[in-house]
Amino acid sequence: MNKHHAVVWIDHHEAHILVFDKEHMDKELIKSRSHHHHQGKSIDLNTYFELVSNGLADVQQILLTGPSSARIEFQEWCKLHSSVVCQNIVDSIKCDHPSDGQIVALARKYFQKFDLFH
Repeated sequence: MNKHHAVVWIDHHEAHILVFDKEHMDKELIKSRSHHHHQGKSIDLNTYFELVSNGLADVQQILLTGPSSARIEFQEWCKLHSSVVCQNIVDSIKCDHPSDGQIVALARKYFQKFDLFH
């Protein structure tokens, strides 16, 4: 699949990375363990944001969404640690907790509106 567009719904607990084209969608779910201990280890937000960034490494246009400050914090983290991903973030939109299908519908509408969807 063409990795031209992605939408990320992110909060401090999990990130839904949805890479899509006109007909297909691939999903990756990344869970933060920043508030939980896993096998005696606590993973901080830097590790969480790095995992999210890695999931977006080959995407050309990224729309960030989410209900909280995590999307803004992720974008700021990218400025310092992942300039390629940062350059590919086209916008950040606040939204609550929609389904993955609703998130992709929002992103498709967004990219069509700005004539960015191929």
